[in-house]
Amino acid sequence: MNRHLPTADVLPPPGDGRYHSTVAAVPDDVLARSTWQPSCPVAATDLRYLTMSFTGYDGRVHTGEMIVGARVADAVTRVFGHLFAARFPIEEMRVVTPAELTAPPTGDGNNTTGFVCRPAVGQSRWSAHAYGLAIDLNPFCNPYVRGDLVLPELASSYLDRANVRPGMVEPGDVAVRAFTAIGWSWGGEWTTPKDIQHFTATGD
Repeated sequence: MNRHLPTADVLPPPGDGRYHSTVAAVPDDVLARSTWQPSCPVAATDLRYLTMSFTGYDGRVHTGEMIVGARVADAVTRVFGHLFAARFPIEEMRVVTPAELTAPPTGDGNNTTGFVCRPAVGQSRWSAHAYGLAIDLNPFCNPYVRGDLVLPELASSYLDRANVRPGMVEPGDVAVRAFTAIGWSWGGEWTTPKDIQHFTATGD
């Protein structure tokens, strides 16, 4: 109910404990383990590979990875710089793999991520994630809710938004302010579905 889990390092953590970020073309090996394929609605050349420092739930500084659209890459690194300065905890930040697209939604994943080549939940149109223009922040602590559907399915304890715990996104907090400053909107302000984890450059 209260996340306080260690973060497994995907990349070496920064040696000086400060915020660092990089923006680069997506390396071939990273693209190969991502969900990108030629049928995706965005070309691989229009995506960027980011590395960004973040503070884990374990209180330690880590280096995460993320793929986003090229036109938003620099702005996204600024957002996560603000989250780092505020010590907003993030459990993990890594590129989503193809196997995760077909995995049952019964887990308790809490991966903060950007590009995922998939349709919008319950729809046939592409998600904003498929263009690299949306980010899900700590999805277990900030679940997607539509009627009786809760995703991730084990995250129901986090439907009680009055019980504020680390990693939760709240109206007006540092995460909302940082994304709003770059012109993105927050799914936590939607009526239905309410997608509390979701920040988007497109409004979808």
